[in-house]
Amino acid sequence: MSVGLVRNSATTIDGLGPVVEALAAAAGTHDADGSFPHEAFEELWRHGVLGLVAPTQLGGGGAGLETSVRVLVELGRGDPSVALVLALHLLQHAHMNLPDGPWPRPLRERLQRSLQDGPAIVNALRVEPELGTPARGGLPATVAERLPDGSGYRLRGRKIYSTGAPGLRWLVVYARTDDPEPLVGQFVVDAADRTGWRIEPTWNHLGMRATASHDVVLDGAFVAADSVVGLTTPDAVPAPDPVLAAWNPLLIAATYHGVAVAARDWLTGYLHHRVPSGLGRPLATLPRFQEAVGRIEAGVRTAGRLLSDTARRVDEGGDGLAEALADAGVVKLTVTNSAIDVVSNAVALVGNPGLSRGNDLERHLRNVLCSRIHTPQDDMILAGAGRAALASAANATGAAR
Repeated sequence: MSVGLVRNSATTIDGLGPVVEALAAAAGTHDADGSFPHEAFEELWRHGVLGLVAPTQLGGGGAGLETSVRVLVELGRGDPSVALVLALHLLQHAHMNLPDGPWPRPLRERLQRSLQDGPAIVNALRVEPELGTPARGGLPATVAERLPDGSGYRLRGRKIYSTGAPGLRWLVVYARTDDPEPLVGQFVVDAADRTGWRIEPTWNHLGMRATASHDVVLDGAFVAADSVVGLTTPDAVPAPDPVLAAWNPLLIAATYHGVAVAARDWLTGYLHHRVPSGLGRPLATLPRFQEAVGRIEAGVRTAGRLLSDTARRVDEGGDGLAEALADAGVVKLTVTNSAIDVVSNAVALVGNPGLSRGNDLERHLRNVLCSRIHTPQDDMILAGAGRAALASAANATGAAR
């Protein structure tokens, strides 16, 4: 079966309403049992969303960051676990699109064309028990053993926090070779071949449970010689592309902003329907609740504008690009912390019902707290912003002398 992927990004967004409602209806069940929402990705594939940023000449949508952010906010409103898996999938395809990027063209096009035939989700597997996140440095323990005939490699190691593991078609595994002086790179495993790797169901998290971010154990998974990306010595690993480095925090922020929007919507609905017998009218009519909702609404609106404006400036490029790229991490910090505040304030406003598992708000609270763990984390963002501000002040002081 083959589906022509949508080329009109606006059409993609406009048609997502029923999808978002279906995600929201199933989110509680997937959260409760930690199951991966395969049916959601089948639906997203049928709507062309998985190919949103793939090149139009290969059947994709050719969308940029602003459109991707808008889509993720909508999906995050329905089920942020689905949105997060999609965010990381889109990030990988954005990486493939880099004009001078490390992806070999035949390999890149193989993954892009695979979107024509089904929900071929891709994600990077980088985090390890000993290494933690590679963003903080260090060599991976996962080893790519060269085959004597030169046909490829066998991968051995363990990856943790493998987001979306049960639904992945392509595993982009960060590993080092078994050479005396090892090289590092990304080794692409076609998950359609189930030999040499397995999923261990270790994910039992507070929130984002339907991401099914289990361990992936690699015990001889084959990677062809032409399915390796960016193989180089550890000291020659290039710095992340600055534009792509802005995609990551903004896609993550969009996912959790969707949770804040969902919490706001739940709260306003609750306040309209809650009529205490002693009051005789909805809580929504009381000034105290109106003011509290106003503060929540201010947070949602401000974060949403900040997010979309920054994404738009990244897409536009030009003279404002450097500033937009420098803003991306701080915007992620601001938007995700705002989302935590919005959901926490909603819970505080309604009391016990907000913590009842019979209400969506309790799930929104658990999910939004997970925004703190994504790279770049708050300490890294703040340290970078602080260094930049101090360097700017030093330069200004020097120029004034």
